[in-house]
Amino acid sequence: MTNALAMFRLLPVGDRDKAIEILALRHQITVLERQLHGEKPRFNSADRAFLAALLHRLPGDVLGRIRLLVRPDTVLRWHRDLVAHSHARISRPNCGGRPPTVRSIRKLVPRLARENDSWGYRRIHGELLTLGVKVAPSRGPGRGLRSVRPG
Repeated sequence: MTNALAMFRLLPVGDRDKAIEILALRHQITVLERQLHGEKPRFNSADRAFLAALLHRLPGDVLGRIRLLVRPDTVLRWHRDLVAHSHARISRPNCGGRPPTVRSIRKLVPRLARENDSWGYRRIHGELLTLGVKVAPSRGPGRGLRSVRPG
């Protein structure tokens, strides 16, 4: 009897909406099969992303008629969160850390060290600053002025 009523409910719905509903229901069944201990079903982030991407395009009335383990508002919230995180990741400036040193400066530093045996990395750093070149005296192991060996 329940299946017959479900068939009548699906008659006015389009093929695309039916396919989406079937995929969503199948995914929810897999979530429930993972958690057969009688607890409240928990959706992990992959489940949320899948359902949000699948269901967010459905009209509100169709989304309200689908049997979901969560409220339709929750699915839409998951989609908003996905879009917000994606936008934040894309729009985040990629300026973490120290900017790279120009190749000509990387070649100049060992030359200064070779030509001036008595200069240490602090003196070379000071000379570069007087030339208007900003470079940190300690760029990391093997890459900075500290790693320059005269001679």
